[in-house]
Amino acid sequence: MTPPLRIPTLKSVDDFRQALASFGLELPVDDLPLSAAEGTPLAEPLTVGKLRIGNRWCIHPMEGWDGTPGGQPSEHTLRRWRNFGLSGAKLLWGGEAFAVRPDGRANPRQLCYRPENVDSLHELIDTARDAHTQEFGAGSTDDLLIGLQLTHSGRFCKPNRADRFEPRVAYHHPVLDARVGIKADDDSCVWTDGQIRELIAAYVVSATAAQAAGFGFVDLKCCHGYLGHEFLSAFDRPGDYGGDFAGRTRFIRELVSAVRSECPGLEIGIRLSLWDTFAYRPDPALSTPGKLGPGIAVTSDSRLYPVFGANRQNPLEIDLREPIALIDQLWREHGVQLWNLTAGSPYYNPHVQRPAIYPPSDGYSPPEDPLIGCVRQIQAVRDVRRTFSGEKTPLFVGTAYTYFQEYLPHVAQAVVREGWVDSVGLGRLVLSDWQLPAKVLEGKNYAADKKICRTFSDCTTAPRNGIISGCYPLDPYYKEMTEAAELKHIKAQGKR
Repeated sequence: MTPPLRIPTLKSVDDFRQALASFGLELPVDDLPLSAAEGTPLAEPLTVGKLRIGNRWCIHPMEGWDGTPGGQPSEHTLRRWRNFGLSGAKLLWGGEAFAVRPDGRANPRQLCYRPENVDSLHELIDTARDAHTQEFGAGSTDDLLIGLQLTHSGRFCKPNRADRFEPRVAYHHPVLDARVGIKADDDSCVWTDGQIRELIAAYVVSATAAQAAGFGFVDLKCCHGYLGHEFLSAFDRPGDYGGDFAGRTRFIRELVSAVRSECPGLEIGIRLSLWDTFAYRPDPALSTPGKLGPGIAVTSDSRLYPVFGANRQNPLEIDLREPIALIDQLWREHGVQLWNLTAGSPYYNPHVQRPAIYPPSDGYSPPEDPLIGCVRQIQAVRDVRRTFSGEKTPLFVGTAYTYFQEYLPHVAQAVVREGWVDSVGLGRLVLSDWQLPAKVLEGKNYAADKKICRTFSDCTTAPRNGIISGCYPLDPYYKEMTEAAELKHIKAQGKR
């Protein structure tokens, strides 16, 4: 197949536009990123209730696989939060995926709630705020909004060993059960309705702790195949938490209501996978890093494929009616204003969730040029945002910008100016170039220091192999670790 386009080979923004046109992609791209002094729309503030967000840059939540075994932040975790504070972004979305129970962790070193861990939440937020103040001056945190992402990893729990799943699922999945070692006749890992209500109470405990620590909002995670997201596709689950739209959305609606009731004044956000699609697996004959070679879409012959935000009979066909209905209901009836929109899952269709040329160790060569996946996500957010109008609307954060590399600021500025999105979210790029938002807003040459993420996926390959996450190619902090040699050895063995 034709090799994917390599962004660094492009010589100008016009070349970038021509590349988009060659794929038939519609995306606004500005000629030149403006500074805050020059009036860039990226410097315009936003408001959420009584809270003010000072600009249009957002930092996505990321798991570092680098907490203590007890679920508290390590020096590596705190360094990452310090970098978030230095970024110049005024919306830090969750910062970290924080498990509401120890058994809900996606890895044995994920941060989690325990009574003895409550003080460490103060340490996280203080670290980010102090760094922001040191970099941008006294009073700069007045319009800095920091949240904490609350999660249970559900199907993808690995609370005790990095190489062993201990899943808790909303329903039996015809394809994904086998991936995590669930037998078709084993119901012991399926949540009962009573256990779900106990879990909601655990979320409330963590939300209460986050509010006491000073977080401005909590993100009730509904994305990437984790538990909150899985409930939305529980078509075949009996009882209160499955079946029709009301049943499949009951978990998140009850969760929002419980947090709203017990934590008055705490804002609520939701990171939502707008759509999902088939699970993919590598095709050994075609999966070569740096080349297009489609993974195999794994389907089920026994029943309709369970997906949220897509056609169950053809999951390659996006259908945003239910995601829009959920956003509308939670906004109008429960006041959920903060929405961070993404798609798919890093576990079974990473080319949808996180477009990149180089797949992680458990991935596959992308079946399409990554630019196509990026624009698909950005256009979906545009389509959702356009369904809401008036003086007061939800605030939407967009995803899938990192792969644009040198041209990320050109796109970010244009989509905000055109009203496609309210805030531009950055994830893995921040691991290598955590001050890119500040550099852009200050009018600096943001590419001069050569820290731009090239989507090598080492930040994912490392944790997939039990190593802490970070940018090993570009951040000297990780490059000089002993883990860097271990990662290099794993890649050399073809485990990429």
